[in-house]
Amino acid sequence: MRPPILNPLFAAVDSIKGIGPKLMKPLDRLNIATLRDLIFHLPNDYRMRHHLTELDEAYVGQYVVLDLLVTSVRESAGRGPTRILAQDDLGNVMALVFFGRNGGWARRQLPANEKRRVSGRLDRYGDMLQIVHPDHISPVNEVVNAVEPIYPLADGLTAKKLHFSITEAMADVPELPEWIEPGLHAREQWPAWRDALHLVHQDRHDVARSRLAYDEIFAGQLAFALLRKSNRRQQTRPRPGDKRLTDALELPYSLTGAQQRSISEIAGDMASETPMLRLLQGDVGSGKTVVAVMAMLQAIESSGQAVLLAPTEILARQHFDGISEMLRGLPVEVEVLTGRDKGKAREAKLMGIADGSIQLIIGTHAVFQDAVIYHDLALAVIDEQHRFGVNQRLLLVKKGKAPPHMLTMTATPIPRTLTLSQFGEMDVSRLDEKPPGRQPIETLVLSENRLDELADGLARHMDGGGQAYWVCPLVNDSEQVDAVAVETRFAMLQARFGDKVGLVHGQMPAERKDAEMERFVAGETQILCATTVIEVGVNVPNATLMIIESAERYGLAQLHQLRGRVGRGSDKSRCLLLRGDNLSETGRERLALMRSSQDGFHLAEEDLRLRGAGELLGTRQSGDVGYRLATPEQVHTLIGTAHDDARLLTETDPELVSERGEAARIALYLFERDYGVRLLRGG
Repeated sequence: MRPPILNPLFAAVDSIKGIGPKLMKPLDRLNIATLRDLIFHLPNDYRMRHHLTELDEAYVGQYVVLDLLVTSVRESAGRGPTRILAQDDLGNVMALVFFGRNGGWARRQLPANEKRRVSGRLDRYGDMLQIVHPDHISPVNEVVNAVEPIYPLADGLTAKKLHFSITEAMADVPELPEWIEPGLHAREQWPAWRDALHLVHQDRHDVARSRLAYDEIFAGQLAFALLRKSNRRQQTRPRPGDKRLTDALELPYSLTGAQQRSISEIAGDMASETPMLRLLQGDVGSGKTVVAVMAMLQAIESSGQAVLLAPTEILARQHFDGISEMLRGLPVEVEVLTGRDKGKAREAKLMGIADGSIQLIIGTHAVFQDAVIYHDLALAVIDEQHRFGVNQRLLLVKKGKAPPHMLTMTATPIPRTLTLSQFGEMDVSRLDEKPPGRQPIETLVLSENRLDELADGLARHMDGGGQAYWVCPLVNDSEQVDAVAVETRFAMLQARFGDKVGLVHGQMPAERKDAEMERFVAGETQILCATTVIEVGVNVPNATLMIIESAERYGLAQLHQLRGRVGRGSDKSRCLLLRGDNLSETGRERLALMRSSQDGFHLAEEDLRLRGAGELLGTRQSGDVGYRLATPEQVHTLIGTAHDDARLLTETDPELVSERGEAARIALYLFERDYGVRLLRGG
């Protein structure tokens, strides 16, 4: 239950005076629903205002605060601007310019022969200095802040209104007990939590920002520590297996050393009375599925069931087809369960799961719905871990008679320094070798000026029966971004290749997107024009060409994931990176790295060096570690300290009942990591 001291912060944002239905829409686009969200909406920049006594001290482009005497008003003919002339104490004249209906308001605010304090950006029009639409007009005795915070905005929400609302919300911010370890707090010279929040909304206060970032990171690490401790406190049924299935599994290739090591680590975990909670991290093509299959067979050998959860129906059915083929000849009943199953067919599957006759279940979110009752769930495998959150994992845990062992997988290589921030509660196995015989993907960088030549090459590729992906960075064309949108490129390709071209992007309805994907998988279309929605999970061995447009706009990790969609069959595959003419040094280095390396872990480390942690931390979609206050660089810097502090606190005060422990509970609720609190007996 949330501590009462936090209740004011979780009040709806429309409880603030002046926020009604009209403003709720832009606030919703900014993910602001409560007062807490509002005060956590931090400035992304600050405007410095220079208080001057005369115009001779100012320069064009500077934000100034001046005391001016209004001398006259000049009205323009038609729809021209209203120009109000004013002068400083030395008699230097400038213009205050207002367009549209603001002219009448300005005349009332700036009466002739009276002094006003005016602030805004100084510009020049002809021979005269001017300020267009001053952002402050007040009596000369009113204080204008020297620093103005600049907030991210949405259409329909003005900076002035947002600043006023945040100021109103800040008035209700309570003083909270200190949850930071005293020695660390003193060493970093961090202010108290409420003071830090006030400072950040007023000025570029790096120490205060660091404090708030640490709070958020610490809450995440504490929740992970509690989750890990709760998991280790539980007992489950050991599932050692008897090897009758794993030894009988015939593979057409030898396992790599990394696969053998990971299989051994997982087997040891499953033989324990402590429920396994392990992450299997493997590069594209490193053989995660085989490792997962060995774990699932061990669960079945121990008279249990195994379930594999995939993020999309297409990926679930691909897993079903591939694993069914792999297990051909073994006495294992495999079934797929998705939202598409209806009526008697669904009922038959549910009965088979409940009576244990179906031993291996592959599916989407449907596998943890209330209607799905397992006979004896021993192991849950989650594919593409970043698409699912802790709460969804906990739903699967409840499906077992005893807590099932849990194996999660990700194909996104993550630098060791950042693994804590995303998977801090898990043990980690890494597949850092690729199976022998897997062909490298030829990677070339081409100028976008060679589109006609590329289209001719694509036609020859299709004439030979090949399929290709064409990836664009945008859905719709944008005047602000110099890049071709996927819908525009689809129209161009369709004009030449007709119905052999499919289109997929994230704004399409799920049913239509799945249908287009299935057409491509079935070979009905030969080109799939897409955004990055295809970066995970699609397996089409006949697709041997990947074209990525505006490749310099992507991070290395994402480029590597996209490249991994090809090279899945026996034929040679190519990845063409199309670049624009204005390459930055970072963009040039990124594309050179893609040409020279196919090691996802190396590229992830390089991505971190080139971009900071943003590419790797900012792509989470449905997980639980989205940072609102902490920048990627702050996560990278502070996560080790937060991890160690959280682990020490849970070891010395496992139920969080000390004075600092109670404060830490408040932090968990404040940062919405309260699933960690709920794991405590007194939570």
